[in-house]
Amino acid sequence: MQYRRLGQSALKLSALSYGSWITFGTTLDDRAARDCLACAYDHGINFFDSAEVYLGGEAERMLGRAIKALGWPRDGYCVSSKALYGTADNHAPGGGPRPTQQGLSRKHLVEACEQALRRFGLDYLDLYLCHRPDPDMSIPEIAWTMHTLVQQGKILYWGTSEWPAADIETLCAFAERHNLVPPQLEQPQYSLFHRERVEREYRPLVERRGLGLTTWSPLASGVLAGRYDEGVPADSRLAAEGFGWLRDFVYADRQEAMQAAARRLRDVADELGATRAQLAIAWALRNPDVSTVLLGASGVAQLRENLGALDLLPRLDAAAVARIEAAADGAAPRD
Repeated sequence: MQYRRLGQSALKLSALSYGSWITFGTTLDDRAARDCLACAYDHGINFFDSAEVYLGGEAERMLGRAIKALGWPRDGYCVSSKALYGTADNHAPGGGPRPTQQGLSRKHLVEACEQALRRFGLDYLDLYLCHRPDPDMSIPEIAWTMHTLVQQGKILYWGTSEWPAADIETLCAFAERHNLVPPQLEQPQYSLFHRERVEREYRPLVERRGLGLTTWSPLASGVLAGRYDEGVPADSRLAAEGFGWLRDFVYADRQEAMQAAARRLRDVADELGATRAQLAIAWALRNPDVSTVLLGASGVAQLRENLGALDLLPRLDAAAVARIEAAADGAAPRD
């Protein structure tokens, strides 16, 4: 395993990390999740990502149960939570969360942190993120709240996920003016099909503010791994009941172009002696701005395959990268 600093912080995260979005509680039950986590940890992964909204809070409970069962030392791993949407636990009867049970107010950020700690069964979170921007958010309120949580020892690092760069800059500048602990990371989507935000919008922030990027969906939910070369199988996740939103999110009206690009990448991967999943993950890893790439494997075999991207990385020279990017050209959704 390779380890990289989280931006300009001193924290070192594994270059590949493991997330619980979509898979925990759906394709993975407690035993299967525990097996995947054990495999990840045994291969050097030290960062495990979750959020209050993942399966209504159950993904964090599953992660907490697995950590306890596996007996990992607390100083050997990092976990994250993200706050904004609330959980199934605090939904009002017949509806969603009440106004104070969601959002980025001081009240919800503090209470969501406490609730995540209880779900994990831990005393502190290593990373705590604002899951998306909120139309009603207050930059000073967020900055002061996160600073206080750090001082209280409830979180160690904090940041954002999928925020506009302008808002992150405002957040950093406010923290700097008031001598507060600043945000240290942003968690954006990044793959051959989603490049614009990481490579252009966030690049100045990485250089100027030293943010680390913990990127997600390197396989575009499996499209880049070739799982949907010939369409969307009836038994696949993108065709599953209740997951129509994910199909729309992944393809963004570019289904044919993305599937064609994935098929073109097969030849490049074959010549490099790798799978397309390994190719796509290694491509994301080669970006020096990326602190870690979050994997979302739904089984031990898939996780082991994805970990092979580390062996491929040294062989991605300029010529190979040019071929990869040429094959994917024209398939990126409009960001």
